[in-house]
Amino acid sequence: MVSRDFSGEEIVGVLRKFGYRHDRTRGDHAILKYTHPETGEKRTDTVPLHDRVRTGTLQQIADQCGADDFRSWCEWIDDHR
Repeated sequence: MVSRDFSGEEIVGVLRKFGYRHDRTRGDHAILKYTHPETGEKRTDTVPLHDRVRTGTLQQIADQCGADDFRSWCEWIDDHR
């Protein structure tokens, strides 16, 4: 079974390992920026810094990251936290 129980800090930590940079914090949300090294595509991802991020919010974060498959994205986060 794929874990969907992640904290915002865990998600931010994994994304930073893979090239996202912390741009700013607004309230209890971390704003992360990413520029693809080959295509120059830019992304902005917002991650709530909650103890447990809800599934619907996880899906939105995965979409912002450009994930094609939510389940695989959750596995990737779980493997790298």
